[in-house]
Amino acid sequence: QVQLVESGGGSVQAGGALRLTCAVSGDISTLIGITSVGWYRQAPGKERELVAATLPSREVIYGASVKGRSFFSYNTDENLLALEMNTLVPQDTGNYYCHIKSRGSDYWGRGTQVTVSG
Repeated sequence: QVQLVESGGGSVQAGGALRLTCAVSGDISTLIGITSVGWYRQAPGKERELVAATLPSREVIYGASVKGRSFFSYNTDENLLALEMNTLVPQDTGNYYCHIKSRGSDYWGRGTQVTVSG
């Protein structure tokens, strides 16, 4: 079993910044042939949407609404995904999930809530 645990969420004022992390643990040796790692978010009443993720080419793509103010990283030595966002707006409010796709299997964390006010 592989576990993904997000942290770093909370309440932030508009215009502020945040850094989310996702710790990957468990039977990491099963994560062979990873095709994508990244972050998604879901606001109340809305579908889950892409924030940032890697393509099989390892290129990082960003969702249109966060492009230019977000940075995604994946430290394979520490098995840690990170997401940094700045210039936050209330529309960034939502539950943020990290994700790994490996050999057709999808692994998700339980999410960390981000609330942007003001």
